[in-house]
Amino acid sequence: MPDPTVKDVLTSDHAELYDTLTARRYFAKFERITGHLARVAAEVEAEGKLSRTEARVLGVYLKAVAATFRALNHKYLMTGRGEGAPKLTIDRHESGFPVAQELMAMAVDAQQAEKHLAGMPSEAELKDRMVRQIVGDLTIPTALQFALSQRYYYEALLAGGIFWARNDPDAQWIEDLGERRHFLLHWAVWDTQVNLPVVYLMDVEDSGKKPLPNDAYRWPQVQQALMAQAIGGLKLVTIATGFDKDFEGLHPKRLRRIILGPMYSASFTLQSGPISKVLEGAKAPEGEDWALVWTVEDLVSDREEAVKDGWFSTATRQVYKLDPVAGAELGATRQERMIILPEKPYQVLAEQNPKGLQGLRKFVVGAGGRLIPTL
Repeated sequence: MPDPTVKDVLTSDHAELYDTLTARRYFAKFERITGHLARVAAEVEAEGKLSRTEARVLGVYLKAVAATFRALNHKYLMTGRGEGAPKLTIDRHESGFPVAQELMAMAVDAQQAEKHLAGMPSEAELKDRMVRQIVGDLTIPTALQFALSQRYYYEALLAGGIFWARNDPDAQWIEDLGERRHFLLHWAVWDTQVNLPVVYLMDVEDSGKKPLPNDAYRWPQVQQALMAQAIGGLKLVTIATGFDKDFEGLHPKRLRRIILGPMYSASFTLQSGPISKVLEGAKAPEGEDWALVWTVEDLVSDREEAVKDGWFSTATRQVYKLDPVAGAELGATRQERMIILPEKPYQVLAEQNPKGLQGLRKFVVGAGGRLIPTL
């Protein structure tokens, strides 16, 4: 059963964390989880499924997700204490992450972070006032604690490195291929439909006169188009085919979508099916009652072919290889799903061996945070 201090709000899928200890347990759980994500990426790279450049790029986004949770932890440190202390809203159904509106609010707060910090006492001054209130008045300095937590929050936003609701496309040069240049384009969003961080990686060959990132005409249009298509409901083949058609001289050879989540927890989320039975059966202690699913959708170009483009001209188009079984429905070449979970839930998972989770690659978090890949 979800924690009784998780309060229903807005819809049955969204809930507020309105108790201090509940909010702190939630952020402590995600601190553990985000600490394992980079190790999973390193393992996937070692298996040859990510290049060094791709692993480095993905690692930046994973660190940004962790930084987002640290910033939110500061913002909601005084949840349930103090007048007007804010409350975090999470999506407890098929997500477990904060709702996208939380990320949008952070972006607005970041624009005014300097202004807020300029009007606040320094960290040293706030701590000095706390000591004087505790010693002199013999009272808990709740208001000062709240002010300090908000100072830490705005400092975190100002420091940057945050995973925002929108993380606009960037380009990494890989190599020159004769008359073409090979770039890795990457961008990310906190998908509003599923309330999950989603990362996109696109391998593009560029036959334009100017390198794409230096092209003042093409690059802004490419960035806008990719962000407009960064919607979980769109199939990869739809995104790639549209991009291939809209941008002459750019040849999308591969497109991947990496979905970081959902996070399942007996304390914070509502789940059904086999994962629910696994978590219930594990009866794991606080901090170990979770599982995180990581999905990679992959679309690969099979070949190029010339197609008629107007009365007297032709254009090069990609022909994408689709999964032979679920191709039309999936809209990708392949899909791989992984699950990361502590030892106790994994033991129950191995014993029950539910059909719905048999196809997932398992990564087990062992003693001391050691990551153990399993077949």
